[in-house]
Amino acid sequence: MEREVQMSGFEQVRDLVVGTSSKIVLLVIDGLGGLPDPATGLTELETARTPNLDNLARVGSCGLTRPVGPGITPGSAPGHLGLFGYDPITYNIGRGVLEALGVDFDLQPGDVAARGNFCTIDESGNITDRRAGRISTEESTRLCSLLDGEEIDGVRFIVRPVKEHRFILVLRGASLDARLADTDPQRLGIPPLAVAPLVTEAERTARVTNEFLRRGAAKLTEARPANMFLLRGFSERPSFPEFGEVYKLRPAAIAGYPMYRGLARVLGMDVLSTGPRLADEMDVLKQNYSAYDFFFIHIKGADAAGEDGDFTRKVAVIEDVDTIIPEITALAPDVLVVAGDHSTPAVIKGHSWHDVPCLIYSHWCRHDGLSKFGESYCRTGGLGIIPATDLMPLALAHAQKLIKYGA
Repeated sequence: MEREVQMSGFEQVRDLVVGTSSKIVLLVIDGLGGLPDPATGLTELETARTPNLDNLARVGSCGLTRPVGPGITPGSAPGHLGLFGYDPITYNIGRGVLEALGVDFDLQPGDVAARGNFCTIDESGNITDRRAGRISTEESTRLCSLLDGEEIDGVRFIVRPVKEHRFILVLRGASLDARLADTDPQRLGIPPLAVAPLVTEAERTARVTNEFLRRGAAKLTEARPANMFLLRGFSERPSFPEFGEVYKLRPAAIAGYPMYRGLARVLGMDVLSTGPRLADEMDVLKQNYSAYDFFFIHIKGADAAGEDGDFTRKVAVIEDVDTIIPEITALAPDVLVVAGDHSTPAVIKGHSWHDVPCLIYSHWCRHDGLSKFGESYCRTGGLGIIPATDLMPLALAHAQKLIKYGA
């Protein structure tokens, strides 16, 4: 009986990669996948007017990616790691480290970082808004200054703003352990959770962090709507194989949100400074196009709209992204990949386990001839339903960067 050879993941392809002058652009529309609006039967992507993406679907190869595994709802970090070819089960990383590196925080060996959300609780202590109405970055900065600088049992608690309701918490001291459970229950109508140690060695770290939570809650009592905070993604900085070394690429990342800049830094990508608008990201791409042969471009707005349950806004974000496609194709990349890290259906108001539309456009594609780029259409595309980790090997192959395997 023949044995199937699995070629997904960089462990299998790294020996086949050769350096060439060809260029790859990976455009990630965060939270791209959706579910149908009950009134129309169409997802956000299928509802959007996307003539440029539709044209790529006609002349490219389409399919659906599975970020982690059947039925598993991925976070943003595993979703992106899969797209970069890293098995998200083997190579896991906490949100705290990503947020800290994304705002250029000097994370030192032994530090434990967590991602924080300012939230709103009612008189009974139950969560009514996990994001405190997405308060302004200015207000978040003021609240961070209230929490910053506590010292408990030799541990210093450093708090820095990220964007809107988000902030980072860094614990600095001796013998810390990041193996802690989140305090965010990811549900409304119940209180925040206490920090629980996942192993015996983390008991002291949990104890001092719970004391910090108690003190912080007292300081925020009158700070409506952000009168409490949630913590998740406790982590220390990992050591991963570098993306550029594995794939023999000169990679650059263009991302407005700190977490995705942080992830790119963990993988050794050059992180290019950009403004918040799509136009800013396109300017950065054009200005640096000759210096790199791989570009990761991250678009956040669709995910935020999906999490807010705003179907119409998510449609509008996707339509805005469609307008920049001609600017990318005008640069004539050898391969353009359009993908999402996970699905964020507006009807669910959060990430989901559903497979995500993707397309590859290059000179070497077998054309699918689809009439539209959307979930129902991609299901019939030539790529099929594939693990997200297969996307990088396919991009490399279409860029003619992989040599033959075997005799």
